[in-house]
Amino acid sequence: QVQLVQSGGGSVQPGGSLRLSCTASRSISTFYYMSWYRQTPGSRRDLVASLYSDNRIYYDDSVKGRFTITTDNAKNTNSLQMDSLKPEDTAMYYCKGLLAGDDYWGQGTQVTVSS
Repeated sequence: QVQLVQSGGGSVQPGGSLRLSCTASRSISTFYYMSWYRQTPGSRRDLVASLYSDNRIYYDDSVKGRFTITTDNAKNTNSLQMDSLKPEDTAMYYCKGLLAGDDYWGQGTQVTVSS
């Protein structure tokens, strides 16, 4: 059974930084991509960033230049570094990995940006 375990997140003031991590229970290099989504109450889950196995990267326009997605294969961990955070970044964040045609999700972690 493949598991993705998230860590990080929390509360920060506008302009601050947070780092989210997503650790896989198996070799993360075998995933076709790792992605981060976010969701606010009553809204759909929106794609924030993706890192593909061929090193292609996608960022939503709302986070370009502020968020960075990386993978540490030695630690089987994908991370989302979030800088210059804004109140509108407040959401529950989820990591997702695609492996052999199946989606796997992390448990979610709350990010709150408020003064």
